[in-house]
Parts: sequence; C-alpha cells; structure tokens
Amino acid sequence: MKRTVIAFALALVASLSSAADTDDIKREIAKRHDEAVKRLQDWIALPSIAAENRNYPAGADYMAKLARDAGFQQATVITTDGKPGVYATLDAGAKKTVGLYFMYDVKQFDPTEWSSPPLEARLVDKPGVGKAIVGRGAVNQKGPEAAFLAALHAIRGAGKKMPVNLVMVAEGEEEIGSPHIGQIVRRPEVEAALRKTTGVFMPSASQDLDGVVTVSLGAKGVVELELVSSGEKWGRGPAKDIHSSLKAMVDSPAWHLIHALDTLVSADGNTITIDNYPQPRPISAEEKSMIAEASRRRSEVQAKKSFSVQHWIDDLPWEQANERLESQPTVNIEGLVGGYTGPGGKTILPHRAVAKIDMRLVPDMKAADAAAALRAHLAKRGFGDIEVNVTGGYDPTSTYASAPLIQSQIAVLKRNGIDPVLWPRNAGSYPAYVFTDAPLNLAAGHFGLGHGSGAHAPDEYYVIDAANPKVQGFDGAVMSFVDYLYELGK
Repeated sequence: MKRTVIAFALALVASLSSAADTDDIKREIAKRHDEAVKRLQDWIALPSIAAENRNYPAGADYMAKLARDAGFQQATVITTDGKPGVYATLDAGAKKTVGLYFMYDVKQFDPTEWSSPPLEARLVDKPGVGKAIVGRGAVNQKGPEAAFLAALHAIRGAGKKMPVNLVMVAEGEEEIGSPHIGQIVRRPEVEAALRKTTGVFMPSASQDLDGVVTVSLGAKGVVELELVSSGEKWGRGPAKDIHSSLKAMVDSPAWHLIHALDTLVSADGNTITIDNYPQPRPISAEEKSMIAEASRRRSEVQAKKSFSVQHWIDDLPWEQANERLESQPTVNIEGLVGGYTGPGGKTILPHRAVAKIDMRLVPDMKAADAAAALRAHLAKRGFGDIEVNVTGGYDPTSTYASAPLIQSQIAVLKRNGIDPVLWPRNAGSYPAYVFTDAPLNLAAGHFGLGHGSGAHAPDEYYVIDAANPKVQGFDGAVMSFVDYLYELGK
C-alpha cells in the first residue's frame, strides 16, 4: 500500500512539473507567434512542384534548413532517382524516439483561379472562420508542419529539454504518388534510425469547423497514371493533327480513348469493371461500428456544403455513403486532355488524347496488381496500343487503435476536452506503407489541432487566428504538438 501511495505521489509531482513546463512553453509560443507565421509564409513562397520540376533541389535544401533551425542536429539531403528527400535526426537523450513524415512538395496551381495570390500567403479574413493564411500548401501540408516546427522552437526557447528524440523523413514527391520514397526510407542509416521509433506521424490540421476531430487508423493506397491514345501507336488515325473534315475517312484517337475508358467502369461510372481486378477486403464489423458512430457525430449537411455536392452515389443515406467511402476502391478521371482547348473552336482531328487517372485502393489490394490488371484488361479488350504510364503509387496502410502512437493522440485530445472520432482510414492517400509494412512494421498516423481546407484547390487556407471557438488557431495547433510530444515521451 505504501509503495502504491509513493508511486501515485511521484506521478502527481511529475504531472504537475509537466504542466509547469508546458505553461512556460505556451508563453514562448505566444512570444514567437509572428516569427512562426512569417516562417510559414516564406515557405509557401517557395513551391516545390514535382510534376512541373519546379524548385528542385531548392525545396529539399530549404526543408533541411528548416529542420536544422528547429533543433535537428543533422539534416541531410538524400538524392533519389527522382526528387531529393531529407533525413534529419534530433537526439535529446530521451528514452523514447518518434518518427516524423514530412512532405515539402505541393500541388500545381493556376493563379487565375485564386482570389488571393497563391504564393503570397496573405492573411485573409474568412467569415465564420477567422484570419487565415491563403496559399498553395497552406494546409497540405506546410501549415501543420510549420506549426510542428514552431513547437520545437518554443520548447527550446523556453529552455526545456525535448521529451523525445526525433527521426524525420521528408520527401518532395508526395503529390505525384511518392515513386521514390522507398529509396529514402530503405537507406541503411535511415531504416536503422526508424527501427528505434515508437511509430511515425505526419502533422495535420484535424479539426472540422463543427469541432469534430477524427483519428484515422490508416489510408487508402493509390496508383497514379496516364492513359495515352495516339495515332502513331495505334496505327490508325493521324500521326499529327489534321482538319476535322477528314474525320469522315480517318479514325479518331480521342474517341478510341473514350471507348477504352468506358470499359473500366459501369455505365454510371461508379463500379469498377476491369477484368481480374484485385478484390477489396470486406468491411469488418469493427469498421462498420466506427463508421456508424462517426456518421452519427459528423454533419452530413456540413460535408455536402464543404464538397459542393447535393447527392451521394445512388442517393445513399449518410452512413451507407460513408461505408462506401471507406470500403470501396475507385477509378477516377482526374483530367482529359486532347486537341484544342482554347477560346472558340478549332476544327481539327487531334492525333493524341490523354486521360489522367487515379485508382484508390483499400486493404488487401496491391498497387502493382491493380496496374497489371488494367494493362491486361486494355489488351484483352482491343486497346493494347494505349500507353499506360504509371507515375507513382503505393499500397494501402493500417494501424491498430491500440498502438501507443494512436492512444497518445486520444489521450491528448481528451485532455483538451475533445472526444475524437475513430475512422478506419483516410479516403485520400499518403505513403505510410513504407513505415507500416515489413520490414519496419511501425504504427503510423496523423495528428494536430487547427483547421484548414482547400487542399489541391484554389484558395487553400490554414487558420491563424480562429474566430470559431470550436477550432484552434496557429498557436493552439503548435501547443497541441507540444502536448503530443510530452505524451509520447511518457
């Protein structure tokens, strides 16, 4: 009994000491607010875009500098067959080590579609939301990542010892399907460092405007590719653009592509019909239970407003729509490009047409199997001439809710008065498979308070000063990472 009382007392003292430590850090966060926001704005001004070969290796060098400035003793730029990555370590002499996954690349953008210039990172008042940074990469992912780095600056600035050691892996190709992430993680020194971690997490902004916070236990996989139909490869149609009047006697590569696309899905576009396509694992009772609870707590009205949609597929009820979101693979046309697309008309018969495709994958499906099935299907159906150019992709990923990495998230959220929603997996994708699959077999997830929206879209934003009491601003997001690091260090 005496030992129990002593243990409790020691735990209480440690808890009070930790609270005092974080009070000092909280004051430091407020003190450093302006410099942290400026750091994010400067980062947004340097967009690394893999699809456009823009700002490489400058983006990787800048990422390494950000890591070193935040206290990482070493940050090394790692060359790959594609864009470079960054490997960084922070040794605090702590008992536990935590892995970080960062991306320094962003999606493409068309400035004419934005109400605020995408690289100026202006602070804009958003009604009902607050003051937010608007810019490409603001929420995906530079805002949350900058908030995490600000947490490291604040801990050091307050004269406190880091509660955990850190191992960071950053890549510059996430937005093209992470084709070379394995060349970073599989380097002997990087893999050896990651083996010492309790898991790997990616900073995120997880608060919805209604205050709901979701803890995801995985993510769908993805295959990104182009289907190219050309007169040269087909042997029919023109080898260069010709006058459209000649369509009366010349085949069209564009129509050829459209007919090929039509064989990939059902008439409504919602069911995959590729021959011998990998089959998804049936949704489990535990996953159905999670989805039912999440559907009860999440707002369908808010979701439809956020996505600018009026109906779900087949007019499904909210819970069934969410089940479909979580359990079903997809074949999506990102874009169709062929011939003339400028003002007015231009009467040509184009010699080439391209469909940009992404295929989302759920557990028990492999990216390589999906791509192979697509190629075999097209060949079997008479479309073997259509080029299948895979640009990136990877398998889905899953982590148990019982993993300490996840339980620490839940503990921090509940201490902040938030009862999180457990979610089987993100419908989007990120390359956590390199951490969760063999040989590392680590837990992986996302964490971070704060709010943002518009990833991959115009007017992407990340909240700095929240007008909505249900979400945290930048300083609150920074503090959430401080709390998480201390929880992970327990």
